Amino acid sequence: MLEIKEIRRKIASNEFEFSKHAADQSILRQIRVHEIKEVIANGQLIEDYPTDKYGSSCLICGVTQVGRAIHVQCSYPTRPLIKIITVYEPDPERWNDNFTVRRTSNNDG
Repeated sequence: MLEIKEIRRKIASNEFEFSKHAADQSILRQIRVHEIKEVIANGQLIEDYPTDKYGSSCLICGVTQVGRAIHVQCSYPTRPLIKIITVYEPDPERWNDNFTVRRTSNNDG
């Protein structure tokens, strides 16, 4: 699985950009840039998407200083700028108690 160190370095150095979707979702969900940086700095890589159709990416889960759980999907650090693909607060119905493992349901194929 991908190491998170280089992603953290690039985010801390402001070497990142938002996709239109991520920008829209961060506004809609009131997730601030400093929260995204906190999550990446202190979170853990929970899912890896090396063959994603839009480019290799991963999902990082973390909790802000005020206790807000957030997921950030971002590109691999092979790009000059990390691309933030989407950001959201994980749904407790769909994730385990610490939001790191998806729950299985009868509707999953």
